[in-house]
Amino acid sequence: MTPALEVPRKTDFPWPNIAWFAALVVLSYATTIYSLVNEWGSNADMGHGFFVPLVSGYIVWQRREELMAIPRRPSWMGLLVVVFGALQFIVGTLGLELFTARSALVVTLIGVVWFLCGTEMLKKLFFPLMLLFFMVPLPAIIYSRITFPLQILASHVAAYTLVDVLGVPVHRMGNILELPNRVLSVVEACSGIRSLLSLTYLSLVYGYFFEKRRWVRIVLFVSTVPIAILANAARVTLTGVMTQINPELADGFFHESTGWVIFMMALLIMVAFHQLLVRSAKFLENRRGARFVEARPVV
Repeated sequence: MTPALEVPRKTDFPWPNIAWFAALVVLSYATTIYSLVNEWGSNADMGHGFFVPLVSGYIVWQRREELMAIPRRPSWMGLLVVVFGALQFIVGTLGLELFTARSALVVTLIGVVWFLCGTEMLKKLFFPLMLLFFMVPLPAIIYSRITFPLQILASHVAAYTLVDVLGVPVHRMGNILELPNRVLSVVEACSGIRSLLSLTYLSLVYGYFFEKRRWVRIVLFVSTVPIAILANAARVTLTGVMTQINPELADGFFHESTGWVIFMMALLIMVAFHQLLVRSAKFLENRRGARFVEARPVV
């Protein structure tokens, strides 16, 4: 006789408790949620924020059958995390530290999941919950420490490309590029932080849906840093070249549209790099398999 396959049994979810805690979280963090939505709409660096909760929700919905089959074992440790999140929110609000107050929302959600559904559920939902931190803007001090070096790096790479590769005379002073027809200033908006934040988020989501190897996901995530930096430097270089044709092309619609085009190119480069990693992984696996076959003793 063939043993019957065991079908995972759906556990009874505490929907009333979940609804109650969800209402409390929304009520407690209503002002924070409102400020986050405003930030996503007004801050060009956070345009991806609208998609973060949607993608996290879709991941949870996609795995709903697996999640429903997990035995529910509530943990009181989760309640401590909820309390910690509440204290973090109070401290951040009183201290006018927006990142602390806003990230407390994610901390509280983690605590609610842990408290109501247990450690196993928290492990299964770890990835979509961690993704939610990408909807919170970086602290001002970290933002400023990242953007200025990126401005200098983009200016340096663009100046090198314009002078040594394209033969366009440029005099660089920090983040200022003096060209024959125009003076370009690589300001914070042109630092590449926008592409870096969006691309790192997309690399995590892309890796989750299209790659199973953990090491490939890690390499893909790390690769977004140089890809975003080079893409932004290419944008500055292109702007410098176009100013030699028409100085007005450094502003307005053309300048904004080049940002979108360069970002899409960076995204395509990331996808192409992933395909290269996949082919390399398959090649190494095939070679390892061939060596194993050769090393087997002949009976």
